[in-house]
Amino acid sequence: MAENGASEYTEGTPCWVDAQLPDLEAGKRFYGELFGWTFEDQPTGTVRALKDGEPVASLAHKTDGRLPTVWTVSFATADAEALCRRILAAGGQVVASPAPFGDLGRTALVTDPEGAVFSLWQPGTAAGFGRRHEPGTFAWVQLYARDTETANTFYGDLFHEALFGEGADPDFGRAPVSEVFAPEMPPHLLVHFAVRDLTAALGEVTRLGGRTQVPPFGTSYGTAAVVTDNQGASFALLHR
Repeated sequence: MAENGASEYTEGTPCWVDAQLPDLEAGKRFYGELFGWTFEDQPTGTVRALKDGEPVASLAHKTDGRLPTVWTVSFATADAEALCRRILAAGGQVVASPAPFGDLGRTALVTDPEGAVFSLWQPGTAAGFGRRHEPGTFAWVQLYARDTETANTFYGDLFHEALFGEGADPDFGRAPVSEVFAPEMPPHLLVHFAVRDLTAALGEVTRLGGRTQVPPFGTSYGTAAVVTDNQGASFALLHR
């Protein structure tokens, strides 16, 4: 079902994902074949990914080779400036202050107290995902933290309504880094995409030049596997 309305996204709800890639055309081939996405160029210079005609993600050209090749999740907010102030007060950092992204909305790049990076999205003409929670679209984001108690306090206070409010059905979880990764792995938020057949999807990742980073493992929200694309951006495949 399409979910285009801004009312769909309470503050703190994951509402968009984007990838910074050195080669956009290679990214379009990889994700187009893996998830059945089609693409359209945007006036902002990014490429919007569509699933059955509805927006599901965006790809952007990484202009600075020193920056990571990475998927980033955006959390919805009605007031990016106010939320940035709350993030700073809670021990996080503002990497890039809120700024217009064409007429689509306003965006900011921030970190939690342990340095895990995420974005904020204040909608203009674009609320966020047109489709989610179905094969080939966003399904979940998992924070891998070193100090889960600090993480629970930070995100629980920041996004209380989305996580714990009446009728909340969050697609955002938290776990220790060492539960899945080597202990020295930095804290990070891992974007998950839904797939119908996990084994087949892992085979496609390999065929397209990616690799399996962490083989399938059980979680409270489904069976996941961590992979990297053909340019090194990590994400997870999720079967429920």
